[in-house]
Amino acid sequence: MKPAHSHADHAAHADEPLPDAQANAAEASRCTWVSVWVNLLLTVLQIVVGLMAKSQALVADGIHSLSDLLSDFVVLLASRQSRKDADDDHPYGHQRFETGATLVLGLLLTGVGVGMLWSAVDKLDSPGQVGQVETIALWVALATLVSKELLFRYLLSVGKRLKSSMLVANAWHSRSDAASSLVVALGIGGNLAGYPLLDPIAALVVGLMVARMGLTFVWQTMNDLMDRAVDEQEVAAIRQTLLGTPGVLGVHDVRTRKMGDMIVVDAHLEMLATLTVAQAHDITVEARDRVMQHHRVISLLTHVDPWQHPDLDHAPVPVAHHH
Repeated sequence: MKPAHSHADHAAHADEPLPDAQANAAEASRCTWVSVWVNLLLTVLQIVVGLMAKSQALVADGIHSLSDLLSDFVVLLASRQSRKDADDDHPYGHQRFETGATLVLGLLLTGVGVGMLWSAVDKLDSPGQVGQVETIALWVALATLVSKELLFRYLLSVGKRLKSSMLVANAWHSRSDAASSLVVALGIGGNLAGYPLLDPIAALVVGLMVARMGLTFVWQTMNDLMDRAVDEQEVAAIRQTLLGTPGVLGVHDVRTRKMGDMIVVDAHLEMLATLTVAQAHDITVEARDRVMQHHRVISLLTHVDPWQHPDLDHAPVPVAHHH
């Protein structure tokens, strides 16, 4: 299973303006509500049928769907919070609320996975308690598998188009459910074929998959909270946009850090030393506007350096020795 963010971290083309933020937010909310209703239906169906058909694997998969349902509400809440405008306490905006929400998702998944493992191991310790499941459990598992795979493809396409790491994370969450439903179907089928322990073994595998996905999300979001840079392709695209600004002769020390799904950028722009302060200012404003129009950049801090002049800004400051 691939990490969630690797699918969201790709550069916008320099000639392709970012889509309308309000339309994006509405579409993100709409597809998340689709996920809510699908997961609500599957949760009730799996847990009720799993209990009636005596399938621990199907009940485990139902709890997995329940965790999806909770995660959908976390995504909806985070989307609303992250759209808030910048204020005195949050001058860079509230985009990191999305990162925090993805962290909550990861912790939720990890906890659910550990609970499933505990329950499955308990059953395997007492094989005599494992009975044969009923056939309806297999049909519900297969229906869940198809539903989850379709939901995954839908959420991933929207998440990639909107460049939303949260929606992509939610999509892969659904893919993990589709994979777990396949394991559950195999376990139930094996149980019906006369191998009763395959049902709790399937529940064990589902638990491992859920816990692993949760830990992956936790690791990714912890890196983002520690101001991880975006990938080299996106940095190169931002540098090219800066170099394409009339009056910018060179660019160096381009540094980036993630702010939710947006980016904060620092860059040194090289210009002719003969320019007036007003001229240099106009060029930097033009450069900033270009970058913010064509990339998912929320803030660009620039420093002007004279063209082909040694840049001593980052040289170590000599320490005065007191006698």
